Amino acid sequence: MAYPDKLLVDDEEVVRHLHPHWTTLFWPVVRLLLLVGATTFGLAAIPDGRQQGILRMLVLAVAVVLLVLLLVPLLRWRTTHYVVTTHRLLFREGILARRGRDLGLSRITDVSYRQTLWERIIRSGTLTIESAGDGGATVLRKIPDSDGVQQLLNHMIEEDADRRAQESAGYVGDHRDDRTWQARDTAPQPYL
Repeated sequence: MAYPDKLLVDDEEVVRHLHPHWTTLFWPVVRLLLLVGATTFGLAAIPDGRQQGILRMLVLAVAVVLLVLLLVPLLRWRTTHYVVTTHRLLFREGILARRGRDLGLSRITDVSYRQTLWERIIRSGTLTIESAGDGGATVLRKIPDSDGVQQLLNHMIEEDADRRAQESAGYVGDHRDDRTWQARDTAPQPYL
């Protein structure tokens, strides 16, 4: 079972699954292209002779080390997940060591976003999510379509509150199916 599906409960669905904005990969890709060009030039510039093989291996070894360093931002981007579900907001990041946080929609008290002029142009931004409890604010940077995600979270918070109110009122069934209400038994239950 793939992430984030393995983290979901029975009646929970993924509404939106995001990674950081693609601009986080722009400079690493430029550096990668420069590395490929420099490595190719370096291999071609090595003069013929007895040391040619050793020098080429040395250039390739340096290029491989730099390539691994350049792949770290790509791996960091790929392993960072922002998932909005029908019940909560999930945040996971990390390549080897992992860090995560789950915020129940009912615990979120405020969702705001901030964008610079450049971020408005590229449709990116920073989300700040305030929640009840001791965890403090959760700040998610470089979120694609941050204003849309903020509106989505506000909408999902309202839907979650409606769902919880219906469950506590004794509502039975899916909101898309027939709407039936179950009468609550108000008689006190004996202790066993």
